[in-house]
Amino acid sequence: MPDWMLYVLLALAGILVLLVLNGIWIWWTRVRPRQPKLHADWAADCEHTPSAVFNDSLITFRNVRDFHWRTTKDRDEKWADEVKVDSSKVKHIWFIVDQFHSFRGMSHTYLTFEFSDGTCLSFSFETRRERGKRYHPWTGLWRSYEMYLLVGFERDVTQLRTHARNNIVSMYRVITPPDKERQMIVQMAHRLNQLADRPEFYHTLFKTCNTSIVKAVNTVTPGRIPFLWRNFLPGYTPKAALKLNLIENWGGLDATMERARIDIHAKEWDGESDYSAFIRSGLPPSPLDE
Repeated sequence: MPDWMLYVLLALAGILVLLVLNGIWIWWTRVRPRQPKLHADWAADCEHTPSAVFNDSLITFRNVRDFHWRTTKDRDEKWADEVKVDSSKVKHIWFIVDQFHSFRGMSHTYLTFEFSDGTCLSFSFETRRERGKRYHPWTGLWRSYEMYLLVGFERDVTQLRTHARNNIVSMYRVITPPDKERQMIVQMAHRLNQLADRPEFYHTLFKTCNTSIVKAVNTVTPGRIPFLWRNFLPGYTPKAALKLNLIENWGGLDATMERARIDIHAKEWDGESDYSAFIRSGLPPSPLDE
């Protein structure tokens, strides 16, 4: 190897080392010292901190979002101070995939709990943004956003996506062993209180909407969802969920994904009737309801 080429390689190696050391210095001095906060001038859709109060099987959720969306900017804002549910009366759990990007892997996932009395509450792990700021995946790597567990009525959380954002939205009915429905809603309530007492940072790769759901499921049933690359690309999770028997099989993967899509049907909603009942009218019935 000519001497000049060796010098070039050594120079490039030196530059690389300097870049790595500079990155470490920036992380250690600027990023690592940041502490998550609970109080700030938060954006209107994540303004209030939700929490839960337990009384035997009853759970009272506080600061439940109940917006009505026409567009992302044209909306009626309302928060319910208290919503009481019976944790022993969870009828179904739904796994929702919101495809907001042309690349299917870039999707948002969340859970909806349907109760016997018709109440449908959605739990969505999201970024908590300060007023005027928008989320970006790159800045989400550097302790720039707090983790926010939104609890809202399904007519808010899902209608935002089917109507205001016009995204591709799919709902899958979750398969749960006996008593796991109750344990899951209790786990989500505990997680709300954890974040209300001690805020945490969101992370674009390791602490996201989907990885947080996986952690919650594995807390209730250890090892239920193994480590999978699809956990980091939520749009591809239905295939793994079907294989793991986490969601109902509605005729194979393709048929299940097609039948689970609700956004087209949701567009026919009249805006006044029960939104949750309407979107379910286009989904396969549960064998347990027959």
